[in-house]
Amino acid sequence: MAADSPHPRPDRLRALPSRLLGLASMRADRLIGDGLAAVGARKWHYAVLATLQEYGPASQSELSRRSGIYRSDMVAVLNLLADEGHVERTPDPADRRRNVITITESGRRRLAHLDALLADLQKQLLAPLDEHERGELVRLLRKLTGREDEEM
Repeated sequence: MAADSPHPRPDRLRALPSRLLGLASMRADRLIGDGLAAVGARKWHYAVLATLQEYGPASQSELSRRSGIYRSDMVAVLNLLADEGHVERTPDPADRRRNVITITESGRRRLAHLDALLADLQKQLLAPLDEHERGELVRLLRKLTGREDEEM
């Protein structure tokens, strides 16, 4: 049954927090994914650039841990970002078998552009909520995900 179906859903389905979270997640993923794709980016590109900007140069495995991107997927993400000039790979002076990844000036500009885009997309996603509700939603989601102690 399509999401825009005129047929009401059973009360049991409409009341399940897990289902509602799943629907909200699908909506958010679609909105963010489409918005990033429109400018030739993906969520993983943003995650790598944001991680490098915040924490500085890192090995591929460290980037994987900090960004949450699987190590097996990291190489493809870095290849694309390097091809676009957003990151540089250099041999690690302490261990020549490893590369150190650094964000470039082009990467910083790209990240600033993606930050602005994502801010707009977040506003679209949360448009039905007022400012207080938005803050409360974020607080509750952080609590549900066990992230309430992390600094913002």
